[in-house]
Amino acid sequence: MGACSSKPATGSKFSGRYDIDIPVKPDDNNNNTNKQLEENEAETETTSYAKKSPFFPFYSPSPARNWFSKKSSPAKSPAPTPSSNSTPRRFFRRPFPPPSPAKHIKSVLARRHGAVKPNNSGGAIPEGNEVSGSDSGSGLDKSFGFSKHFGSKYEVGEEVGRGHFGYTCKAKFKKGEFKGQDVAVKVIPKSKMTTAIAIEDVRREVKILRALSGHNNLVKFYDAYEDHEKVYVVMELCEGGELLDRILSRGGKYSEDDAKAVLIQILNVVAFCHLQGVVHRDLKPENFLFTSKDENSPLKAIDFGLSDFVKPDERLNDIVGSAYYVAPEVLHRSYSTEADVWSIGVIAYILLCGSRPFWARSESGIFRAVLKADPSFDEVPWPTLSSEAKDFVKRLLNKDPRKRMTAAQALVHPWIRNTTNELKVPLDISILRLMKGYMRSSALRKAALRALSKTLTVDELFYLKEQYSLLEPSKNGSISMENIKGALMKHATDAMKESRVHDFLASLSALQYRRMDFEEFCAAAINIYQLEALDRWEQHARCAYELFEKDGNRAIMIEELASELGLSPSVPVHAVLHDWIRHTDGKLSFLGFVKLLHGVSSRALTNKPQ
Repeated sequence: MGACSSKPATGSKFSGRYDIDIPVKPDDNNNNTNKQLEENEAETETTSYAKKSPFFPFYSPSPARNWFSKKSSPAKSPAPTPSSNSTPRRFFRRPFPPPSPAKHIKSVLARRHGAVKPNNSGGAIPEGNEVSGSDSGSGLDKSFGFSKHFGSKYEVGEEVGRGHFGYTCKAKFKKGEFKGQDVAVKVIPKSKMTTAIAIEDVRREVKILRALSGHNNLVKFYDAYEDHEKVYVVMELCEGGELLDRILSRGGKYSEDDAKAVLIQILNVVAFCHLQGVVHRDLKPENFLFTSKDENSPLKAIDFGLSDFVKPDERLNDIVGSAYYVAPEVLHRSYSTEADVWSIGVIAYILLCGSRPFWARSESGIFRAVLKADPSFDEVPWPTLSSEAKDFVKRLLNKDPRKRMTAAQALVHPWIRNTTNELKVPLDISILRLMKGYMRSSALRKAALRALSKTLTVDELFYLKEQYSLLEPSKNGSISMENIKGALMKHATDAMKESRVHDFLASLSALQYRRMDFEEFCAAAINIYQLEALDRWEQHARCAYELFEKDGNRAIMIEELASELGLSPSVPVHAVLHDWIRHTDGKLSFLGFVKLLHGVSSRALTNKPQ
């Protein structure tokens, strides 16, 4: 839930624990194909999808989905017919077709909602104490503690959208400072909440909407209400339609300048959420609405039904999102805020070329493509686009989340930064994570990082200068713990309390008693994995090693190196560290220098195959 559109639902409203956004492929024998697919589910890997998925017969995807298919042409597509059905992403009736790289989603869905029923072959049997059917959940506590006075404050108008989990309608304030103002109301029948987790999902979404506030590109939340039968979530009414509709109205793609204008807004609000410790987990064009039909209308992020609070050092493991936009690490069940950035990369790819970077005829095929395939930058229009645009998208769609840009970093990428000089860069929470690793590093690694920081280019230093200025250094040009606390408080919402961001500062306690200048900050905030993803990484590393040789390298015994790395005496240090040290003079080798930069842990060394 969370969408505030004034148009009928077309497959994106009332989000669920996993959205299968199945493409529609035009077919002259559409009805026959649909019948054949219903009769033989095993053929989905090679047979085109018709208007309804054979695996999810209750699901009617948006008729516009074929605009993004490489084999589809907008001019030949039939006129879309509004559907009363929407995407019920939490109520799968049948299992995924095996083999799927994300086949564990079945049990996740069963545990979450108890709504997965076994088919004749015995698949998708709910695990544990889950139950199926519409009568489940009768013994659950469905009291949320919300206000009971919805009817006295709002006059309900026409319905504007309907989903499997509820519906959306217009309403007006009856009294108060907003009297007469239109709003969107998400109405969720409590009878649809059939598991304790489904109830918690609604509770958490309201908590996130209530906690996040103050950003221009975030849908405004007014309040939540309930009665014996329903929950009412009152939000800003956005009547400009979905970003997806704008893309389609432009023939499937944006110009580079227009794409930048959209992506700047998306990156800004996502960076804001990440700083507060909130990961959206379902970013896609359908979940961004324009406030009005005006061409320059602001864009609003909506639908926080899959969102969650995440601590700076925490990894999430439940699989959520929409198939075409899900990050590889989500399928691997270990992810954090970087998963949102991947989804932005998919949106950027679509905006610039009008097709999806990862496409398949079935959901399992989509997952395989996300995990294995690389997006194409050879087909039209990519050869005609700027090299900066391609680099921007590639750095968002890096399959290694450690090498992916953060949302704040993406805002200072040359492709974005050259657009405007008035862009305000948000504080990046990843800076604090990197500083924590630096503060806990050995003296030897700190020296190596300082050498590497001296090789950074002007573009790479620009981001670090912006982040350093946001910490408001003192007149002498240094920062301490107080500067970091002050910067966080300046940008904080109530969400920071839930995500425990302030508790994370304890890991930087060493700064309580000393200060850090800009040169050391660069060494502390440098991201080795992101540099490693660049074409010039080898040059960076070699130059840094030369500086390290002059200023910091010295003869070192293996035992001393083991001590620097915090290895226990039980670790066979000679076996794992012998190639770190040059045998000619006992100094750190280039290989050892690069490994030291990465901060190799004793656990990784211990698990190294012999």
